[in-house]
This record gives sequence, structure tokens and C-alpha cells, in this order.
Amino acid sequence: MDAKYEIVDHYIRAALREDVGTGDVTTEAIIPPSLHARGWWIAKEEGVVAGVAFAEQFWKTIDASAIVEPRVRDGDAISSGTVIMGVRSRAQTLLTGERTMLNVVQYMSGIATNVRRMVDAIRDTEAVLLDTRKVLPMHRTLAKWAVRIGGGQNYRMGLYDRYFIKNNHIDLCGGIRRAIEAVHRHRTRTGSQLPITIEVRNFNELEEVLQCGGVDRILFDNFDPPALRQAIQLVDGRFETEASGGIHLGNVRAYALTGVDYISSGSLTHSVQALDMHFRIEIS
Repeated sequence: MDAKYEIVDHYIRAALREDVGTGDVTTEAIIPPSLHARGWWIAKEEGVVAGVAFAEQFWKTIDASAIVEPRVRDGDAISSGTVIMGVRSRAQTLLTGERTMLNVVQYMSGIATNVRRMVDAIRDTEAVLLDTRKVLPMHRTLAKWAVRIGGGQNYRMGLYDRYFIKNNHIDLCGGIRRAIEAVHRHRTRTGSQLPITIEVRNFNELEEVLQCGGVDRILFDNFDPPALRQAIQLVDGRFETEASGGIHLGNVRAYALTGVDYISSGSLTHSVQALDMHFRIEIS
């Protein structure tokens, strides 16, 4: 079992424990265990579907004998009325699991749809769209999975896979040079080869980073496009460049046209509207 499968399996079991608790009393009271049914997962609006693979794993987790019938693949464009998946199982299983399954796939599809729109807006540029850590705890694997399905790329999975010197680090340790030197001491002490990103808020901080060096990427925090273009010219290819702060579908293209290498946007995941879907069940 690979790592992602294990994480998703744990998530599914935890989500069902939260929702089902000691039992789905209404379904147990009304529906006999012997009744079998088929469920259809259907889109109610257009977008990009994400969560097909999750749903397959979900139904197999709660009923190993379930027959899952995907009609589309993760990343496919769908319209209202598109049948995404069918599943055959005990009726009790379908009724008990439907809301948990739908909550996740609607959430993932909302993210993938949002990402695809932003990727399409900058497709003819060299800029790469990245996600951020602005995700609810315990939802990160699902959200970042959906970002990849939508066509974006994952940035840090957590605090452990890149040095990211932010303004609070700089302010607390006494300045940019001290922060960069401290990271390099940590790399030497631990044998780490993780890349280093540093955040700058203005041109004075940028000039100090350019003098110090010792980083892989400079992140420009809340620079508007004209200022960003000027800053990238000053960097002149010596470091990777990244724009972040207040970037969304309405302005992402203006940022991409500055020549920046990467664009990171919390809006990809932190305030996304779920894609509308429903789950219809009938006796099989």
C-alpha cells in the first residue's frame, strides 16, 4: 500500500467514524440489510471532476464487495447532468456513505475547477501555478491532490520539505542576513539539501537579499504587477522568482505576464466553492 493510499484510507475511516458514530439509526430502522441498490453520482453544474479515484477507494473501504463503475476520469471536464460514477452495494452502505463521499468529491472538484481556470488563464506564459499551505488541517492530501488534477503544482506539503524564510522569521531573528546564515548553519549541521525560499516585502529587502545571496528563490509578497516586473529585472535570472499575495483568477494573468517563474495562490484552496453534485439511489 503506497503512502497516499494509506493517508486516504485513514481519512476515510476517520470521516466515517465521525459521521456514523454508533450507527446510522435511520437507515438501520428502515432499510433491510439484504436490500441491494445502485447509486449514481451526477454533476449538477459544469466544471472539472476530481475525486473519482477517491470515491473508488471510499466505496471499497466500506464494502470490499462493492462494484464501482466510473464513467469519467479525474481531470475530465464535465457538464450538468454528467454521470460521474455508478456503484452497486447494499442499500444500507450507499445511504450511510453517500454524504461523506459527496462532501469530499464536491470539495475536490471545486478546487480542481478553480485551478483549471487559473491554469488556462496563464497557459501561454512560462509561469507555473502553485498551491499553498492555506488548507484546513487534515484536508491537505485531498486538496493538494485536487490541485494536481486541475493542472497546478504542489508547493510545500508541509513545514518539513523546504526552507521558507518568511517576514516573521526575519523580524524575530534580527534581519535578512541573520536568517539566511542561520538556515545555512542548520543545513550544515543536519546535512540537509532542501531548497531555500525567502520572502521580501519591498525593494529594500530585495536589495539586501541580492547582496547576501545564499537562497534558491525569492518570493515577492504583495507586489503589484508593475513593481513585480521591475523586481524581476533586478534579479536578472540569478534566482528563481515567485509572486504571492492577493492573486486570483481576475489578476493572475497580469502577474504571469511579468515574467515571474512561479505564482502561488491561497485562493486555489482556502475559499473554494464546492462543485454541485448529487447522489441518486435506486433498487438494483
